[in-house]
Amino acid sequence: MTDQSLTVEARMTKKIQDALSPERLEVINESHLHAGHQDSFDGTGETHFRIRIVSGAFSGMPRLQRHRTINELLQAELQDTVHALAIEPAAPGESVRW
Repeated sequence: MTDQSLTVEARMTKKIQDALSPERLEVINESHLHAGHQDSFDGTGETHFRIRIVSGAFSGMPRLQRHRTINELLQAELQDTVHALAIEPAAPGESVRW
């Protein structure tokens, strides 16, 4: 199975797992929450995501760099089908709201 045969959500999950070995990861498709925001968008598909991640790779890394790291990993998806991406990164031991 090639990466292109996977859903966008599965591709993003695989890329993050392979690169950052997270101890906790949630890739959440929130597209349905954005239905009606544009006349032509009915909320179907894989366009809006939230990533919640705890990874040792983020230890000592500033918040902005954590976001850049995820954005660089998912560059292909962001240029293709993903319209919006919310990132909630943390290092082990840091408090999270989720």
